[in-house]
Amino acid sequence: MGKIYCIMGKSASGKDTVFRRLLADPEYEFATIVPYTTRPMRAGESDGVEYYFCSERRLEEFIASGKVIEQRAYDTVYGVWKYFTVDDHQIDLNRRNYLIIGTPESYCRIRNYFGKENVLPIYIEVEDGLRLFRALERERREQVPGYEEMCRRFLSDAQDFSGEKLAEAGITERFENLELERTLAEIRNYIRSKEAEEVQSGERADP
Repeated sequence: MGKIYCIMGKSASGKDTVFRRLLADPEYEFATIVPYTTRPMRAGESDGVEYYFCSERRLEEFIASGKVIEQRAYDTVYGVWKYFTVDDHQIDLNRRNYLIIGTPESYCRIRNYFGKENVLPIYIEVEDGLRLFRALERERREQVPGYEEMCRRFLSDAQDFSGEKLAEAGITERFENLELERTLAEIRNYIRSKEAEEVQSGERADP
């Protein structure tokens, strides 16, 4: 049975970079689940890669057909942006492992949908001052920087990733991302340990 590894972290924690590096690692051959969003594309993004970018009307069609696994809405300075995961035949846990990016809220809903034993969290954290510096540097590279939205997102993360919400979600494993290669090594060891547990569990289940 395959697993879904859910990478989480506040904005500018480095989760996108960790995600891309693990997804390209031939040791794991991860597939990914491309989520959907109603927000506009950012510089460097492509439809169907980071997200499927769609309209509110398309979202309503998914909801009506019962295909939305989880959905989140954020009241940004540009209006309400929605992010959601769709049961659109991207996922087949009988065939492979998956790597996704999420929040404690989306992790819980995906875990509840596919089963606790099949969805595992990877939480990445960075000290707030360093995160703010990274976020500002990233925003400066945008063609039209949105500093106000960057600040809103930074403050919102304090609530979305609070210690209480992490505890409620049962997220105890944390990886401090001060040096990327070290962080990746620690996460790889964590994944290997979970894969080894799955093999041992399967061996015990054999007659």
